[in-house]
Amino acid sequence: MNEDLRHDFLSAAAGGEYSTGAAALRLARLEYADLDPAAYLRQLDAMAEAVRERYTGPGGLDTRARLAAVTAYLYGDLGFTGDREHYDDPRNSFLNVVIDRRSGIPITLAVVFLEVAARAGLAAEGVNFPGHFLVRVPVREEGAGRSLLIDPFHGGAVISEADCRHLLRTHLGEEAELDPAMLAAAGKREILVRMLLNLKRAYVRMRSFPQAREVIELLLGLDRSALTEVRDRGLLAYHLEDFNAALRDLQEYLRLAPVPEDEEGRQEHLQIWEHVKALRRRLASFN
Repeated sequence: MNEDLRHDFLSAAAGGEYSTGAAALRLARLEYADLDPAAYLRQLDAMAEAVRERYTGPGGLDTRARLAAVTAYLYGDLGFTGDREHYDDPRNSFLNVVIDRRSGIPITLAVVFLEVAARAGLAAEGVNFPGHFLVRVPVREEGAGRSLLIDPFHGGAVISEADCRHLLRTHLGEEAELDPAMLAAAGKREILVRMLLNLKRAYVRMRSFPQAREVIELLLGLDRSALTEVRDRGLLAYHLEDFNAALRDLQEYLRLAPVPEDEEGRQEHLQIWEHVKALRRRLASFN
Protein backbone atom coordinates (compact mmCIF):
# COMPACT_ATOMS: atom_id res chain seq x y z
CA MET A 1 0.00 0.00 0.00
CA ASN A 2 1.16 3.51 -0.78
CA GLU A 3 2.19 4.94 2.59
CA ASP A 4 0.97 8.42 1.63
CA LEU A 5 -2.52 7.08 0.92
CA ARG A 6 -2.55 5.18 4.21
CA HIS A 7 -1.48 8.28 6.14
CA ASP A 8 -4.02 10.43 4.28
CA PHE A 9 -6.88 8.10 5.22
CA LEU A 10 -5.86 7.72 8.86
CA SER A 11 -5.43 11.50 9.21
CA ALA A 12 -8.90 12.07 7.78
CA ALA A 13 -10.35 9.38 10.06
CA ALA A 14 -8.84 11.03 13.14
CA GLY A 15 -9.16 14.67 12.16
CA GLY A 16 -12.22 16.55 13.34
CA GLU A 17 -12.13 18.85 10.31
CA TYR A 18 -12.91 15.93 7.98
CA SER A 19 -16.43 14.60 7.60
CA THR A 20 -17.19 10.88 7.41
CA GLY A 21 -17.68 11.28 3.67
CA ALA A 22 -14.31 12.97 3.23
CA ALA A 23 -12.61 10.13 5.10
CA ALA A 24 -14.57 7.50 3.16
CA LEU A 25 -13.42 9.03 -0.13
CA ARG A 26 -9.84 8.76 1.06
CA LEU A 27 -10.51 5.11 1.84
CA ALA A 28 -11.65 4.69 -1.78
CA ARG A 29 -8.17 5.71 -2.92
CA LEU A 30 -7.10 2.25 -1.76
CA GLU A 31 -8.58 1.04 -5.06
CA TYR A 32 -8.72 4.30 -7.03
CA ALA A 33 -5.37 5.93 -6.33
CA ASP A 34 -5.99 8.96 -8.56
CA LEU A 35 -9.40 9.76 -7.10
CA ASP A 36 -9.97 13.43 -6.24
CA PRO A 37 -12.07 13.52 -3.03
CA ALA A 38 -12.83 17.22 -3.52
CA ALA A 39 -14.72 16.54 -6.75
CA TYR A 40 -17.09 14.15 -4.98
CA LEU A 41 -17.50 16.44 -2.00
CA ARG A 42 -18.63 19.13 -4.45
CA GLN A 43 -21.23 16.68 -5.77
CA LEU A 44 -22.52 16.18 -2.23
CA ASP A 45 -22.63 19.96 -1.80
CA ALA A 46 -24.70 20.26 -4.98
CA MET A 47 -27.10 17.55 -3.81
CA ALA A 48 -27.64 19.37 -0.52
CA GLU A 49 -28.23 22.67 -2.34
CA ALA A 50 -30.92 20.99 -4.45
CA VAL A 51 -32.55 19.72 -1.25
CA ARG A 52 -32.44 23.16 0.40
CA GLU A 53 -34.26 24.63 -2.59
CA ARG A 54 -37.22 22.42 -1.62
CA TYR A 55 -37.48 24.00 1.83
CA THR A 56 -40.34 26.28 0.90
CA GLY A 57 -43.74 26.94 2.39
CA PRO A 58 -44.88 27.01 6.03
CA GLY A 59 -43.55 23.54 6.84
CA GLY A 60 -40.17 24.07 5.23
CA LEU A 61 -38.19 24.04 8.48
CA ASP A 62 -40.07 21.13 10.04
CA THR A 63 -37.91 18.01 10.55
CA ARG A 64 -40.31 15.71 8.76
CA ALA A 65 -40.51 18.09 5.79
CA ARG A 66 -36.71 18.23 5.59
CA LEU A 67 -36.48 14.46 5.83
CA ALA A 68 -39.07 14.09 3.07
CA ALA A 69 -37.09 16.48 0.88
CA VAL A 70 -33.81 14.59 1.39
CA THR A 71 -35.46 11.24 0.74
CA ALA A 72 -37.41 12.39 -2.31
CA TYR A 73 -34.34 13.93 -3.90
CA LEU A 74 -31.87 11.10 -3.24
CA TYR A 75 -34.16 8.15 -3.94
CA GLY A 76 -36.64 9.77 -6.31
CA ASP A 77 -34.85 12.39 -8.41
CA LEU A 78 -31.37 10.81 -8.32
CA GLY A 79 -32.51 7.20 -8.10
CA PHE A 80 -30.21 5.93 -5.35
CA THR A 81 -31.04 2.32 -4.59
CA GLY A 82 -29.77 -0.74 -2.74
CA ASP A 83 -27.65 -3.08 -4.86
CA ARG A 84 -29.44 -6.38 -4.31
CA GLU A 85 -27.92 -8.21 -7.28
CA HIS A 86 -24.26 -7.56 -6.48
CA TYR A 87 -24.42 -6.89 -2.75
CA ASP A 88 -20.99 -8.39 -2.03
CA ASP A 89 -19.20 -6.49 -4.79
CA PRO A 90 -16.32 -4.62 -3.08
CA ARG A 91 -17.12 -1.55 -5.17
CA ASN A 92 -20.20 -1.09 -3.01
CA SER A 93 -17.85 -0.12 -0.19
CA PHE A 94 -16.28 2.75 -2.14
CA LEU A 95 -18.16 6.01 -1.80
CA ASN A 96 -17.08 7.40 -5.19
CA VAL A 97 -18.51 4.35 -6.98
CA VAL A 98 -21.74 4.53 -4.99
CA ILE A 99 -22.16 8.19 -5.96
CA ASP A 100 -21.36 7.44 -9.61
CA ARG A 101 -23.61 4.38 -9.88
CA ARG A 102 -26.35 5.61 -7.49
CA SER A 103 -26.27 2.15 -5.93
CA GLY A 104 -24.68 0.59 -2.87
CA ILE A 105 -25.05 -1.28 0.40
CA PRO A 106 -26.71 0.10 3.55
CA ILE A 107 -23.63 1.72 5.07
CA THR A 108 -22.38 3.53 1.97
CA LEU A 109 -25.89 4.69 1.10
CA ALA A 110 -26.15 5.87 4.71
CA VAL A 111 -22.97 7.91 4.31
CA VAL A 112 -24.45 9.63 1.25
CA PHE A 113 -27.65 10.30 3.21
CA LEU A 114 -25.77 11.64 6.25
CA GLU A 115 -23.49 13.86 4.19
CA VAL A 116 -26.36 15.40 2.23
CA ALA A 117 -28.54 15.75 5.33
CA ALA A 118 -25.78 17.52 7.28
CA ARG A 119 -25.21 20.00 4.46
CA ALA A 120 -28.95 20.58 4.07
CA GLY A 121 -29.51 21.30 7.76
CA LEU A 122 -31.18 18.03 8.74
CA ALA A 123 -29.77 16.49 11.92
CA ALA A 124 -29.12 12.76 11.46
CA GLU A 125 -26.79 10.09 12.78
CA GLY A 126 -25.68 6.61 11.82
CA VAL A 127 -26.93 3.54 13.69
CA ASN A 128 -24.59 0.54 13.83
CA PHE A 129 -27.39 -2.01 13.66
CA PRO A 130 -26.24 -5.63 13.24
CA GLY A 131 -26.16 -6.73 9.63
CA HIS A 132 -27.91 -3.66 8.22
CA PHE A 133 -26.72 -0.10 8.86
CA LEU A 134 -29.47 2.43 9.61
CA VAL A 135 -29.88 6.20 10.04
CA ARG A 136 -31.68 8.00 12.87
CA VAL A 137 -33.31 11.43 12.55
CA PRO A 138 -34.33 13.16 15.83
CA VAL A 139 -37.72 14.87 15.58
CA ARG A 140 -37.22 17.77 17.96
CA GLU A 141 -40.66 19.26 17.37
CA GLU A 142 -42.25 16.20 19.01
CA GLY A 143 -40.33 16.19 22.28
CA ALA A 144 -37.18 14.68 23.73
CA GLY A 145 -36.38 11.14 22.75
CA ARG A 146 -38.60 11.10 19.66
CA SER A 147 -36.78 9.98 16.54
CA LEU A 148 -37.29 8.19 13.25
CA LEU A 149 -35.24 5.25 12.01
CA ILE A 150 -34.44 5.32 8.31
CA ASP A 151 -33.43 2.38 6.11
CA PRO A 152 -31.01 3.83 3.53
CA PHE A 153 -30.99 0.59 1.52
CA HIS A 154 -34.75 0.52 0.92
CA GLY A 155 -35.47 3.96 -0.44
CA GLY A 156 -34.99 5.83 2.83
CA ALA A 157 -38.11 4.24 4.29
CA VAL A 158 -39.04 4.99 7.89
CA ILE A 159 -38.99 1.70 9.79
CA SER A 160 -40.57 0.56 13.04
CA GLU A 161 -39.31 -1.47 15.98
CA ALA A 162 -41.05 -4.50 14.46
CA ASP A 163 -39.13 -3.89 11.23
CA CYS A 164 -35.89 -3.82 13.24
CA ARG A 165 -36.74 -7.17 14.80
CA HIS A 166 -37.37 -8.60 11.34
CA LEU A 167 -34.06 -7.24 10.04
CA LEU A 168 -32.23 -8.62 13.05
CA ARG A 169 -33.66 -12.11 12.66
CA THR A 170 -32.96 -12.05 8.93
CA HIS A 171 -29.27 -11.48 9.64
CA LEU A 172 -28.73 -13.26 12.97
CA GLY A 173 -31.39 -15.97 13.03
CA GLU A 174 -34.87 -16.41 14.45
CA GLU A 175 -33.64 -16.60 18.04
CA ALA A 176 -32.06 -13.13 17.97
CA GLU A 177 -33.58 -10.61 20.38
CA LEU A 178 -33.60 -6.86 19.84
CA ASP A 179 -31.45 -5.03 22.39
CA PRO A 180 -31.52 -1.23 22.76
CA ALA A 181 -27.71 -1.26 22.53
CA MET A 182 -28.08 -2.40 18.92
CA LEU A 183 -29.53 1.02 18.12
CA ALA A 184 -26.58 2.98 19.49
CA ALA A 185 -25.31 5.89 17.45
CA ALA A 186 -22.29 5.35 15.22
CA GLY A 187 -19.76 8.14 14.85
CA LYS A 188 -17.21 8.61 12.10
CA ARG A 189 -14.74 6.06 13.43
CA GLU A 190 -17.39 3.35 13.92
CA ILE A 191 -18.70 3.92 10.39
CA LEU A 192 -15.24 3.70 8.86
CA VAL A 193 -14.40 0.53 10.80
CA ARG A 194 -17.61 -1.10 9.59
CA MET A 195 -16.89 -0.06 6.01
CA LEU A 196 -13.42 -1.58 6.28
CA LEU A 197 -14.77 -4.82 7.76
CA ASN A 198 -17.26 -5.10 4.89
CA LEU A 199 -14.47 -4.51 2.40
CA LYS A 200 -12.19 -7.03 4.08
CA ARG A 201 -14.89 -9.72 3.95
CA ALA A 202 -15.55 -8.98 0.27
CA TYR A 203 -11.85 -9.31 -0.62
CA VAL A 204 -11.44 -12.52 1.39
CA ARG A 205 -14.54 -13.98 -0.27
CA MET A 206 -12.90 -13.20 -3.64
CA ARG A 207 -9.57 -14.60 -2.38
CA SER A 208 -8.03 -11.20 -3.07
CA PHE A 209 -5.68 -11.67 -0.13
CA PRO A 210 -3.22 -8.82 -0.82
CA GLN A 211 -6.08 -6.30 -0.87
CA ALA A 212 -7.60 -7.84 2.26
CA ARG A 213 -4.26 -7.46 4.05
CA GLU A 214 -4.11 -3.79 3.05
CA VAL A 215 -7.57 -3.26 4.55
CA ILE A 216 -6.43 -4.90 7.80
CA GLU A 217 -3.49 -2.48 7.94
CA LEU A 218 -6.01 0.36 7.90
CA LEU A 219 -8.14 -1.31 10.57
CA LEU A 220 -5.09 -1.68 12.79
CA GLY A 221 -4.19 1.92 12.06
CA LEU A 222 -7.54 2.87 13.57
CA ASP A 223 -7.19 0.46 16.50
CA ARG A 224 -3.83 -1.14 17.32
CA SER A 225 -5.50 -3.31 19.97
CA ALA A 226 -7.79 -5.14 17.52
CA LEU A 227 -6.44 -8.65 18.15
CA THR A 228 -8.76 -10.35 15.68
CA GLU A 229 -7.20 -8.19 12.97
CA VAL A 230 -3.69 -9.20 14.09
CA ARG A 231 -4.82 -12.83 13.85
CA ASP A 232 -6.41 -12.34 10.42
CA ARG A 233 -3.37 -10.46 9.12
CA GLY A 234 -1.27 -13.43 10.18
CA LEU A 235 -3.58 -15.91 8.46
CA LEU A 236 -3.55 -13.85 5.26
CA ALA A 237 0.24 -13.66 5.39
CA TYR A 238 0.26 -17.45 5.68
CA HIS A 239 -1.88 -17.75 2.54
CA LEU A 240 0.46 -15.33 0.77
CA GLU A 241 3.50 -17.40 1.89
CA ASP A 242 4.90 -14.50 3.87
CA PHE A 243 5.82 -16.92 6.61
CA ASN A 244 7.88 -14.62 8.81
CA ALA A 245 5.06 -12.08 8.99
CA ALA A 246 2.53 -14.86 9.57
CA LEU A 247 4.51 -16.29 12.48
CA ARG A 248 5.03 -12.87 14.03
CA ASP A 249 1.34 -11.98 13.95
CA LEU A 250 0.00 -15.35 15.06
CA GLN A 251 2.44 -15.54 17.96
CA GLU A 252 1.45 -12.01 18.97
CA TYR A 253 -2.22 -12.97 18.84
CA LEU A 254 -1.70 -16.04 21.02
CA ARG A 255 0.38 -14.06 23.49
CA LEU A 256 -2.27 -11.39 24.01
CA ALA A 257 -5.61 -13.08 23.37
CA PRO A 258 -7.24 -14.93 26.28
CA VAL A 259 -8.14 -18.56 25.68
CA PRO A 260 -11.87 -18.61 24.83
CA GLU A 261 -14.25 -20.33 27.23
CA ASP A 262 -16.55 -21.82 24.59
CA GLU A 263 -15.67 -25.01 22.75
CA GLU A 264 -15.71 -23.47 19.28
CA GLY A 265 -13.39 -20.71 20.42
CA ARG A 266 -10.99 -23.14 22.06
CA GLN A 267 -10.82 -25.20 18.88
CA GLU A 268 -10.02 -22.09 16.86
CA HIS A 269 -7.33 -21.12 19.39
CA LEU A 270 -5.83 -24.60 19.12
CA GLN A 271 -5.85 -24.37 15.34
CA ILE A 272 -3.84 -21.14 15.51
CA TRP A 273 -1.30 -22.94 17.71
CA GLU A 274 -1.03 -25.65 15.06
CA HIS A 275 -0.35 -23.00 12.43
CA VAL A 276 2.37 -21.50 14.63
CA LYS A 277 4.06 -24.86 15.16
CA ALA A 278 3.95 -25.58 11.42
CA LEU A 279 5.42 -22.16 10.67
CA ARG A 280 8.23 -22.67 13.17
CA ARG A 281 9.12 -26.00 11.56
CA ARG A 282 8.98 -24.52 8.07
CA LEU A 283 11.15 -21.54 8.94
CA ALA A 284 13.64 -23.74 10.82
CA SER A 285 14.07 -25.86 7.70
CA PHE A 286 15.17 -22.76 5.77
CA ASN A 287 18.18 -22.24 8.06
